[in-house]
Amino acid sequence: MTVKAVLFDFSGTLFRIESTESWLRATLDKAELTLPEAEFTRAAAALHAVGAQPGGPTSHVEIPPHLAPLLAVRDHDADRHRAAFTALSRQVPLPDDRLHDALYDRQLEPAAWRPYPDALDVLSRLRERGIAVGVVSNIGWDIRPVFVEHGLDPYIDTYALSYRHGVQKPDPRIFATACEALGVAPGDTLMVGDDRRADGGASALGCAVHFVDHLPAAARPDALRPVLDLVG
Repeated sequence: MTVKAVLFDFSGTLFRIESTESWLRATLDKAELTLPEAEFTRAAAALHAVGAQPGGPTSHVEIPPHLAPLLAVRDHDADRHRAAFTALSRQVPLPDDRLHDALYDRQLEPAAWRPYPDALDVLSRLRERGIAVGVVSNIGWDIRPVFVEHGLDPYIDTYALSYRHGVQKPDPRIFATACEALGVAPGDTLMVGDDRRADGGASALGCAVHFVDHLPAAARPDALRPVLDLVG
């Protein structure tokens, strides 16, 4: 296989969201609110437990049955994405109900995201080799400002974002959209992601697939580097 293009997932692959504690603290600071430390610690732990933070780990989360239908299609459009995550957040009592939307708004900010340590180097080396690069993400908002703020946007040739196309991974159509935008055949394309089910959907289209682990950025310094060997 000759790899002519690499598609990357966003959250958990190229970028990682800040910790739940940092997310809550930044939101409270912007709202000029404070919580006693013990209450803050309980609230952060509860928000983590219910999976209220977009981009955060979810393997531990048990979805409430009444929210399952909404969460299944949360990445189809911006309104459902916001509704799904604020519904999860509202399972946790906070001192002001407006904080639930404010928490959602915080994750839209580039400052809430950190690129994995090897992301810039890997993307720049792919560019040097003439490999086309796309981002394919199940997401409810425009992630391009995050890439711009952190200096990665110049290395991305196209973005296929689920909320813009009304289709989400693992549906092969979203991967096909990215391949078409790059002008490459799926059989010449490698998909890199952290979700075996969602990102693995690229294999149905004929793409090769490589997985990384969804870990905090500091705990995963070089998991993207094998991509450089895979493209030859």
